Amino acid sequence: MLSPQRLAILRAVLAAGSINQAARNLSYSPATISQHMTALAKETGLVLFEKQGRGISPTDAARHLADEAQSLLADFGRLERVVADLRSGQAQHLAITCFASAAERWIPEVARTVRRHRPNLTVEISLNEPVDGRGRRRPDLDIRTEPADGAEVHLDGYRRHELAVEELVAVLPAAHPLADARELAFRDLEDEPWVDHDIYDSPIGQIILTACRAAGFTPRYAARLDDHRAALRLVETGIGVTVLPRLAVAELPGGVVTRPVVRPTVFRRIVVHARQDRRRGDLIARAVAQLRDSAREAVSP
Repeated sequence: MLSPQRLAILRAVLAAGSINQAARNLSYSPATISQHMTALAKETGLVLFEKQGRGISPTDAARHLADEAQSLLADFGRLERVVADLRSGQAQHLAITCFASAAERWIPEVARTVRRHRPNLTVEISLNEPVDGRGRRRPDLDIRTEPADGAEVHLDGYRRHELAVEELVAVLPAAHPLADARELAFRDLEDEPWVDHDIYDSPIGQIILTACRAAGFTPRYAARLDDHRAALRLVETGIGVTVLPRLAVAELPGGVVTRPVVRPTVFRRIVVHARQDRRRGDLIARAVAQLRDSAREAVSP
């Protein structure tokens, strides 16, 4: 059986660029690192390093093995955390998955609230758009976006709570000719270059693309990325326009403006799926209550 420790050391050697530097980073001796790499080569039957001048160079096999080990080591790390929780007799964590703007605007207050109730708690926050999940705990709270006019999603083992319904707005450079309009139709943006903040086609991106198609066009992208904050900066440079939920534009760069977008008017529904866990029901309920308060403040006039 392959040793997870040796796979982790292999990744450290490749990242550091040499055995000596990896040894310094890991607080091992170079001889210890070399022994682990020799043992890993025997376990796998692969040539992992070749002599190159006075040093050694990793083989393609070593690089491929290290890449493939990444997800395994993430899962193994998660398993080690589970073992630590079981050993301590209680789960000292709250795992939250959510989209980026919720993580930025709502989760800090949630973390403060639950840690006030349980000071030793670790709040683990990860993004679920795009969905991956490797190395993550099963979430206690899963905050998601849905089309406001779409079917409700229910997850087994979770209780669904609706947090908010919010409209989407157009975001333009402040000097853009359309910035003087009180509101914009989607068709007004048809000929504009767009900045796509959802290159991985997660739910909010699908909602926006559906609205564009309903207006009779497909956006022409000047830039595509997966971060709404960076997208706002690109809009500020004048490279294009975008459409975002109001939660994502709570703090705008100085060089951009937002305008309501209509025909069609588009909304998203934000929900949280709360894990049904009798042992930690009170903790999860406190977190949901704080999310409700934050969502209520966010959509208040």
